[in-house]
Amino acid sequence: MRIALAQLRSGIDPAENARLLTSLIAEAAAGGAKMVFTPEMSGLLDRDRSRAANVIRDESDDVVLSTIQTEARNAGIWVQLGSLAVKTSDNRDEKWVNRSYLINPDGEITARYDKIHLFDVDLDPDESLRESSAYAGGHNAIVAAIPGAMLGLSICYDLRFPALYEALTNAGADILSVPAAFTVPTGRAHWEILLRARAIEAGAFVVAAAQYGLHEDGRSTYGHSMVVDPWGAILLDMGEGIGLGFCDLDLGKVVEVRSRVPAVANRKRFEPPVKIT
Repeated sequence: MRIALAQLRSGIDPAENARLLTSLIAEAAAGGAKMVFTPEMSGLLDRDRSRAANVIRDESDDVVLSTIQTEARNAGIWVQLGSLAVKTSDNRDEKWVNRSYLINPDGEITARYDKIHLFDVDLDPDESLRESSAYAGGHNAIVAAIPGAMLGLSICYDLRFPALYEALTNAGADILSVPAAFTVPTGRAHWEILLRARAIEAGAFVVAAAQYGLHEDGRSTYGHSMVVDPWGAILLDMGEGIGLGFCDLDLGKVVEVRSRVPAVANRKRFEPPVKIT
């Protein structure tokens, strides 16, 4: 299965981001990819929340989503749209959701996933991020069918929580998608290590399309979009820059690795730890 990863430097104008995505999806299809993966916040990356509020829409009125659905249909390709900031009908506490989409070659949305783990951290004395101040977290893990495989959905900070990926592989996931906008400090320290760890634990492919560079809102992201195979080998590392990368997945590798090291089959349920003091 040939896939493509889009490494972006999304800005504050959704229409401009949609135009770039359209060209990259067409390029992916022309290059023989059956599926293209895009990063977290493909349609808008803006830490100025009052400005972002002017362009964030319900998904039924989102220009990026509708554009990608059209281009998926035109190109005849699957798109794993890493995530968009969208309003929701229940408008929980007047917050948005960070939502991932799986779109089939007919342009139909076949799965949605709302980011469960929200990035609330103090990176250093000068940089503090509180995703939960503007976004409501999701509650449901999602595994969805694609040709020849089952795809487990996650987003960025989810990567640090292995229980989510255990749940996804227990539900049959062969490929784990981790669209991201990792910061530079955490990317340098943890990105590759965590991606390889999740692949090895799960005996699954990990596909991680990432944001890269200095964005219009002032943040810097790490890049290095990656594909890791079920043995933990890096098949693709896009490094720095923006553009498209291709990778061929041998889906039989999942069965091979899980037969050699049956960690998924050998998982056990156990009681909470006994604390002895």
